[in-house]
Amino acid sequence: MIFVQARSANSPFEPGLKAQHDPPDGPTTAGNVNTWEEGTVSSPINCEIQGDLAILTLNRPEKLNALNYALLDRFLELLDELEADDAVRALVVTGAGERAFSAGADIAEFADSVHRGVGVALREFCRRGQNVTRRLEDYPKPIIAAVNGLAWGGGCEITEAMALTVAAENAQFCKSEIRLGLIPDFGGTQRLPRIVGRKRALEMILSGEPVSAKRAHELCLVNRLAPVGEAVTVALEMAREITRYSAVAVEAALTSVNRGINVSIDEGLAMERAQFARTAATEDIREGISAFLDRRPAHFTGR
Repeated sequence: MIFVQARSANSPFEPGLKAQHDPPDGPTTAGNVNTWEEGTVSSPINCEIQGDLAILTLNRPEKLNALNYALLDRFLELLDELEADDAVRALVVTGAGERAFSAGADIAEFADSVHRGVGVALREFCRRGQNVTRRLEDYPKPIIAAVNGLAWGGGCEITEAMALTVAAENAQFCKSEIRLGLIPDFGGTQRLPRIVGRKRALEMILSGEPVSAKRAHELCLVNRLAPVGEAVTVALEMAREITRYSAVAVEAALTSVNRGINVSIDEGLAMERAQFARTAATEDIREGISAFLDRRPAHFTGR
């Protein structure tokens, strides 16, 4: 979950790639986590609703959107609120500014937790981060990461947990924790191998070197590439492609894939049958079949 400056040596994972941005002196805590108000400059995450889509913006651009505890806690609160809002069909998550999606964890808060003992670090840092990525992974609505710059450490891990990822051509992904003497602990040691394969994941984790958006796309860490500055636009287009379909079917597909991938094939098939049964009982399946037979567009209602 840590942001650290890239070494000047070329990456063994992707020859010739170096960090494109010089970080500030290091992310620091924002102070009292109870002083911000939603929609103000000090809010750790901004939420904007566009029709049936929500855009969440990690809002600490002066710290490259470092993940402090206030941001992670507010992230979970917003996910709960947006799940309960039936008018919101999908979420896009991005970072404020042009330099970073998120450069990783807040160093000052992390250091303080470590200095107060292993139990504190596990509770305040590791479990908090894992709670966020687990929530993202299990979310019943599509969440699309729009990576507009650095996605390092914890920033990379939260993209791994989201359903889909769009990256601008200047984006970078990096598992930088090894340089500080620790491992990815927001779920990165578990999700990354499932996405890119064991050996490629280990190379990223053990080298601590960044990979470009193009290489991340080749590794299947990224679904689509976007021109610089257009990641959110492409992510919104992707979200609209999904939200034209039945909300029940979309949630069933997310549930079947996300839960089934971590169990045996027989258990996964049982989950698939259960989710199929959900869709088979809906008005939407009847509408979809009728529209297909009548050769007309389907009009799904989510029922």
